[in-house]
Amino acid sequence: MEGVFDFAPAIAVFPLVAFVIALAFGKHLPKKGAIPGILATGGSLLLSALMLVAVSSGEVYHETLYEWAAGDATSATGVEGIAFTFGILIDPLAALMLVIVSLVAFLVHVFSLGYMNAEGETGLPRYYAGLGLFTFSMLAFVYADNLLMAFMFFELVGLCSFLLIGFWFRTKSAPSAAKKAFLVTRFGDYFFLIGVVAIAATFGTLQFAGDDSFVAAAQTAIDDGGTLFGFDAQTWVTITGLLVLGGVLGKSAQFPLHTWLPDAMEGPTTVSALIHAATMVAAGVYLVARMFGYYALSPTTLAIIAFVGGFTALFAATMGVVKDDIKQVLAYSTISQYGYMMLGLGVGGYVAGVFHLMNHAFFKALLFLGAGAVIVLMHHEQDMWKMGGLKEKAPVTYYTFLAGALALAGIIPFSGFWSKDEILYDAFIVGLEEPVIMAAYAMGLVAVFFTGFYTFRMVFLTFHGEPRSEAAEDPHPIGWSIKAPLIVLGVLAVVAGVANLAPVYKLTGLELTFLESWLDGEYGAIEALTYGAYGEMLHYETGVVGTEQLTVMIAAGLSLLLAFSGAGVAWKLYNVPEPVVYRDRLGRVGDVIEANYYQDEYQVWLAEGVTLPLARAADRFDQTAIDGAVDGVSTASLFGSDRLKRIQTGIVTNYAALLVTGFIVLLLVLGYAGGWFL
Repeated sequence: MEGVFDFAPAIAVFPLVAFVIALAFGKHLPKKGAIPGILATGGSLLLSALMLVAVSSGEVYHETLYEWAAGDATSATGVEGIAFTFGILIDPLAALMLVIVSLVAFLVHVFSLGYMNAEGETGLPRYYAGLGLFTFSMLAFVYADNLLMAFMFFELVGLCSFLLIGFWFRTKSAPSAAKKAFLVTRFGDYFFLIGVVAIAATFGTLQFAGDDSFVAAAQTAIDDGGTLFGFDAQTWVTITGLLVLGGVLGKSAQFPLHTWLPDAMEGPTTVSALIHAATMVAAGVYLVARMFGYYALSPTTLAIIAFVGGFTALFAATMGVVKDDIKQVLAYSTISQYGYMMLGLGVGGYVAGVFHLMNHAFFKALLFLGAGAVIVLMHHEQDMWKMGGLKEKAPVTYYTFLAGALALAGIIPFSGFWSKDEILYDAFIVGLEEPVIMAAYAMGLVAVFFTGFYTFRMVFLTFHGEPRSEAAEDPHPIGWSIKAPLIVLGVLAVVAGVANLAPVYKLTGLELTFLESWLDGEYGAIEALTYGAYGEMLHYETGVVGTEQLTVMIAAGLSLLLAFSGAGVAWKLYNVPEPVVYRDRLGRVGDVIEANYYQDEYQVWLAEGVTLPLARAADRFDQTAIDGAVDGVSTASLFGSDRLKRIQTGIVTNYAALLVTGFIVLLLVLGYAGGWFL
């Protein structure tokens, strides 16, 4: 299988070719560019699966393809010179993510035939070109072998999201949402870029893997006990790790840079599925997993990641309970679920975080595409209060959507339960020894209740009860280009959890932790990029309540109790023929939650009340002090030259008179200085 890695570049190149074809020739092609996109993503999926098989046979791939720049500077750790390259790194983590991204992208392209083409949308070549470029960017990001290359494609992912969120650019809301997404994520990416520069200047390398990786260099610097830029090595690793984390918080929509994601629902629902499940929002969490060894060197950074993740999981879940737009509910669920992933990675649960990243990709793509099917059924109505009664009229959509909802709510035995439970268990055992982590765990646990509530509120309002509008009474039919992707993802939402049944292993001893074995390099891995290697770098202590088995049952029992409680409350309130609105009963609290805790207003105030006055003050200082000094010098020069130029008359006798006068003045000065006149 070794030769299969020669085709690795084609995984990303295929969608890039589809982008060019759709952009240049899409309007002349059948389906307006959809067919090249489907073939390209299908080819990427096939090659990604081959990479997965190759890695499972014990092979990995790390190759530099092109060196595009080099420098002679000496780093803070004494490394002379640095090279900037494009390279490919395919290990168990990258191989898994390549399959996830290419599969979701392929299904989104197929679904688009029914959602975009069949609905008569205009601008389809531009749409399919955007999907192709988006997929190319994410796939290249996934197997980037160095941090700068990852940053480049990280930014290209952001550009693609801007283009696709603003696809309906003739409306007022879509361009505004696209700009907001672009600007908010750019704010985080400024810190990311500074972090990249700092890591390069410190260690003289940006490689993720190998003896010359920045992770290995950082560990050596910490072991040597030296200082870097005036800080001890571990503190400097913490600072640079937090700078890179700024980009993660923006892309993965974590507090406080989460505000762009709900507005991004202005784009096509298929774009939302791709953004939320496998590309832009997934990119941030994947980056933390990719450079997990670097974060493992800093317990402070990991604790911050865990706390932000736990807080975001709860914060976003509370906002999801009051939304009426089906896509808005799913948007806040995405923010919350990526919070769980950050919580898992922050407590050292590398396998749990990656596991939830995989499961979430499947069930969130399913839910968004299911929402897209509902929108088609409802003649493009998105308000859940105008739905109802769709269960019998669209059984494929209902049962696949239900599978995704059960996975999202964390109901056993659906996939979301196994990964979310593993995250909460890892947080719990670390929290028994670390109060900050216990607080993060508590927030994540409470979020389980709200997740169960808003998920089944959405299900009951959309599919159960009596139809509450003409569109719900007479839904639009949907074709198999919509149903087929839903069925595939519905099956995965049910069975994907089998990949890592950690609670079963801890309770019975049955070896059913396949993903853990995969990420630990039992099939094939690059040294120091395995779960076991990361575990040796962690500084966390763990505890148990009595025994490990009892601790597992307590953690799982609490999680399931809260999930069923949330779902049960939703069932009681909304699984009725004619549900009613309860938001008014929340009073002022409901108003605050409905306004998203005034996060948008706060950010506007921050921009207009703090940033803008500071910028204006800096501008005035620049124009008066800085420009004034420069302009003063130039004014004096101009004034002096204007006076001096008057002696340039062009008359020889004037010049002779000036020479004689100057000679006489010189003699007088020399005579006076020499005492001739005394």
